[in-house]
Amino acid sequence: MNDVHLSLQIPREHPSYAGHFPGQPIVPGVVLLDLVLQAAEGLPDWPGRPDSPLEIPVCKFVQAVSPGAILALTLSTGSSAGTLNFRLQQDGQPVASGSLRRTPSAA
Repeated sequence: MNDVHLSLQIPREHPSYAGHFPGQPIVPGVVLLDLVLQAAEGLPDWPGRPDSPLEIPVCKFVQAVSPGAILALTLSTGSSAGTLNFRLQQDGQPVASGSLRRTPSAA
């Protein structure tokens, strides 16, 4: 699979901002991960069975994301089978990175 590049934006009205944090909202990490997972699940050539369990063996958040920010997502094939690496950037600066892995299904 070639690298996949997507542009993502979390709406300014997202309900998670109300509690994260009032007066100075930032995008919760779980919302960022959900966007990454949705994008990855939409890839037709991600190896492994689509119904197999998913792991997030590595995830690092390095910068807060403000409401309405436009993010650049890059997905690339990892070094082990069924693994995708991801990178999120805002204005060319890293926001989060990690990997997703479909676990082998028991036969």
